[in-house]
Amino acid sequence: KTKIKMKVTEHIANSKGKPLISFEILPPTKGKSIHSIYEILDPLMEFDPSFINVTYHRSEQIFKQRTDGSFNKVDIRKRPGTVGICAAIMNHYKVDAVPHLICGGFSKDETENALIDLNFLGINNVLVLRGDPPKGEKYFRPHPNGHNFAIDLVKQVVELNQGSYLEDDITNADTTNFCIGVAGYPEKHFESANPMLDLMHLKQKVDAGAEYIATQMFFDNKKYFEFVKQCREADIHVPIIPGLKPLSTQRQLTMIPSIFHVDLPEELVKNMMNASTKQEQRKVGEDWLFQQASELMEHGVPGLHFYTLGKPDLVYNVMKKLT
Repeated sequence: KTKIKMKVTEHIANSKGKPLISFEILPPTKGKSIHSIYEILDPLMEFDPSFINVTYHRSEQIFKQRTDGSFNKVDIRKRPGTVGICAAIMNHYKVDAVPHLICGGFSKDETENALIDLNFLGINNVLVLRGDPPKGEKYFRPHPNGHNFAIDLVKQVVELNQGSYLEDDITNADTTNFCIGVAGYPEKHFESANPMLDLMHLKQKVDAGAEYIATQMFFDNKKYFEFVKQCREADIHVPIIPGLKPLSTQRQLTMIPSIFHVDLPEELVKNMMNASTKQEQRKVGEDWLFQQASELMEHGVPGLHFYTLGKPDLVYNVMKKLT
């Protein structure tokens, strides 16, 4: 069994060129128990993943109607519990957990406190992201006492790794030992003016202390290979783990590009459009994912990171065929 409490970069180094497997899950919505997570992960543990990523969610503002008919704005966090879920996963499965950390909706103090909790729990991997704008808002606005960009969050984690806290009167502080991952966009971040600028920002994050890159999902491997080549040419030499998502319905053909700003290859779209039943549509998605994963493995990628997000059975079937 994999040794727990290792950094993602150590997992990669120890695998001696064999691609690692990792999965990403969402915290359950408020009111559900940790068992809803175990139900997703139980079958997937057969494939001995090196780590499990757990996404982080900000509060959403919703309008609730008062008894007099007027509305008031309330903050609701629909998916709390990232830190606790990571600890539960490590305890239950003896496998490393990688919590996401986001800028959106959190102050620097809240971030520092979350990092302190993670450190106490022996969780020493984080994936640092800026995060998305809240639902219904077009543009990202930072928390008044928070970070504007992922790089600022990277720097905060690096400072904590050096024993430097937000309150400057803390002396002889213990250092933390977080391995920092960041996101990379093979098809460019949708807010970035152009791919070169995007690459420049990525390089800044790596220069600031990020030790590996996990990519946004893509459905055309050529985009990933091209992205890796551009990163290497731009002097970015950390491992770049490809992120893969299963497609399973025709509806996703419009939904995925609009939410995630990725292109879907013509062949995939054509096959999906020709699949008349739900079963056939799932089969198209499964075959595509298998094809993608096989080719990436042949090319010796550092790992395959599956965004399971509610489709663990599809990922399970693909992994079964791969192993």
